[in-house]
Amino acid sequence: MATTATRRHLLTLATASTALSAFTSCLLPEVTAQQPHMEAALGHLQSAHAELERATHNKGGHRVNAMRLVQSAIAEVQQGIAAGS
Repeated sequence: MATTATRRHLLTLATASTALSAFTSCLLPEVTAQQPHMEAALGHLQSAHAELERATHNKGGHRVNAMRLVQSAIAEVQQGIAAGS
């Protein structure tokens, strides 16, 4: 059975560990993964979508379908960036 001194020592260690963890999490900035290729792809897709919006409307539904697909790709890239962070 643990003595009072041992219990006190364990409690002190647990408290110090918790305090140190909280202290370092406040001091250290959150590290996020750099994803230059994903971010570049996102920018290109957004530009492509803007160009499709400005294109004339007489494309037999292909322009609208391309816009839908590009918007879906934008969402996928955003989810990929979030997952990689």
